[in-house]
Amino acid sequence: MKITKFVHSCLLVETTDRVALFDPGSMSESALNFEQLSRLDDVFITHIHGDHVSLKLLKELVAKFPNVRISSTNEVVKMLEAEGIKALPQPPEGVSFFNSPHEIVEPMFSTPEEVGIHYLGLISHPGDSHSFAETKPILALPVSGPWGSTVKAVNLALELKPQHILPIHDWHWHDAAREQTYNRLESFFAGQGITFHKLETGQPIDVNI
Repeated sequence: MKITKFVHSCLLVETTDRVALFDPGSMSESALNFEQLSRLDDVFITHIHGDHVSLKLLKELVAKFPNVRISSTNEVVKMLEAEGIKALPQPPEGVSFFNSPHEIVEPMFSTPEEVGIHYLGLISHPGDSHSFAETKPILALPVSGPWGSTVKAVNLALELKPQHILPIHDWHWHDAAREQTYNRLESFFAGQGITFHKLETGQPIDVNI
């Protein structure tokens, strides 16, 4: 399984027979060179906030891959349908949604409907949540944000004990702060028997389960 991060919470997950993109939001517009993609089977969107769903990116992706399946919440499905983009409120085969409510962000923003995504029994993407109770071996872990904290993320990972952690939702960090925190988390989780991957935008990694 090859995994590539494209800023913030956007992950491209490639296996030999399936390619999926998670949460292609506004922060990823300049980083995701969709023209280099030769295949795209699925797009998964955890919730409606712009840092997780970019209409610009989706329109470009659908233009190139007209048969791509898009799965999300009812809220997102309605928004996309209004833009002429077909999406479904249920996952395709090999994928399941799990309870992963968005953390409270009011009064700054409205708190949206959200789903967590289990993909192929291998990777879990919870969106903007630290309030979920399950994970597959690979966890995309939100490590920062106005609604959460790095300490809470670490404690959640210790409770759930994934084999691998992919840090997401960290656009808010300065690059130097990201590097320093990644180094600390890599060392800490190694002592817990968990592999923390220091993802760099556009640089794929291989994760074997």
